[in-house]
Amino acid sequence: MNIKVPAPRRQKKKKPLKIYVWIYFMVLVICILLLLWVFQYFFLPKYYRAAKIREVTASANSLIEHFGNDDIQSYARKVTFNQNMFILITDSAGGDIVLENNMGNYSFFSNDKNGNFGKTLYQLRQQVEEEQVNITKIVRSDEFDLDEIFYCSSFQSGGETYYIYAEAPIEPIDSTVSIIREQLIYISVILFELAFIATVLISRQISRPIEDITETAKKFGEGDYDVEFKAEGYREIEELAGVLDKARGEVKKVTDLKKELIANISHDLRTPLTMVKAYAEMIRDLSGNNPEKREKHCQIIIDEADRLSNLVNSILELSKLESGTMELTLSSYSVNEQIESVLTRYTLMIEQDGYDISYIPDEERFIRADHDKLGQVLYNFINNAINYSGDEKHIKIRQINKPNVVRIEVEDNGQGIPKDKLSEVFDRYYRGGKVKRETVGTGLGLSICQEILKKHNFAFGVQSEEGKGSTFWFEADIDTKEDKR
Repeated sequence: MNIKVPAPRRQKKKKPLKIYVWIYFMVLVICILLLLWVFQYFFLPKYYRAAKIREVTASANSLIEHFGNDDIQSYARKVTFNQNMFILITDSAGGDIVLENNMGNYSFFSNDKNGNFGKTLYQLRQQVEEEQVNITKIVRSDEFDLDEIFYCSSFQSGGETYYIYAEAPIEPIDSTVSIIREQLIYISVILFELAFIATVLISRQISRPIEDITETAKKFGEGDYDVEFKAEGYREIEELAGVLDKARGEVKKVTDLKKELIANISHDLRTPLTMVKAYAEMIRDLSGNNPEKREKHCQIIIDEADRLSNLVNSILELSKLESGTMELTLSSYSVNEQIESVLTRYTLMIEQDGYDISYIPDEERFIRADHDKLGQVLYNFINNAINYSGDEKHIKIRQINKPNVVRIEVEDNGQGIPKDKLSEVFDRYYRGGKVKRETVGTGLGLSICQEILKKHNFAFGVQSEEGKGSTFWFEADIDTKEDKR
């Protein structure tokens, strides 16, 4: 039977960022140039005509506002001169009030008034009266081969009605447009070249910090944890470099801790295994027929096997807690009774090894938690205090009742924890550096406590001062129901 395995699909190679930046920038420049050309070729004449109409209308309105002033005649002369216009203001009887003509013989209104008895002016006036609107018309003058703007409106002043007429030519702008278009060609060429150079520089400036971070990330991916992510240029890339550098530090810390774990577990496994093998051989070769020695050697083997079992169980339990597969069995019980029950297991240590473990209780409180898991937290906190209690061997356990919570503190008088190490105490595999190797176990106890307390949503932490000891604490929620164990 022949099975044909399909060849892996080749992924299309992506272009670098600077190419995309260059392309997008050039597309933007081309779009801007196209808009300029479209407006210059197609919309400039229409825009000019609309602007000219707005000028005539604005001039007429300004004359209406000045009407009645002593300087209306001089103001009209100024307007007509500046705008190259014909202006006429008449009363309701058709008598001239203001007349200014800067168009000369080219003015249609002037020729109509003088040679045609103002027929066209009269028609515009009638249209204004009938429609009650301002009249603006574009009229073609075949005689002078140009378009003209005719404007007429009425207004009130001093209780009387007056009429204003305005005329202005729409001068041909073909020569102006051709000059503008010729300039536009040069501007387009220059702008395109400048844009090309600018986009190359900008794309390099944008992509260079990312390329630097990528190169650093490659080294980091190859296992060089001493690299440092640095980037300059803009805020986002600097923030990215900061995040990556922080992640690098965390990965380096975890990697170092894992290496330490392997070394510690190797040591913890090697010692009991060596002892198990040694004492088994002793039983076989020497003490097999001596009941007293055989019993002693077998007990050592059992103790070392228990030590191995505890180590493996701690690793498995932490794995379950971190994966979220372990469920809590919540119940309501007395925290005072639980602490006293835990302390009974340290009676032998108190009597034989001289440890002073004191419990300072508060009023009885019932909490809602997983009894066994929270008991494990207490064991780990107390065992940790024993390991780090120092020569005084004095340990205090306090119960402090607060509104809605019970705070439990376990205090030792050991060497304390440096401030720069406080944030690492609950990390996996962490160990204090100045404790004898035989007393510290695997370094998983506090990490297990952390996961259990997180699972309960209980606040927890550590307070420490070098040379004076440490205090580990957690706050358990008070059970508000009558469900008492």
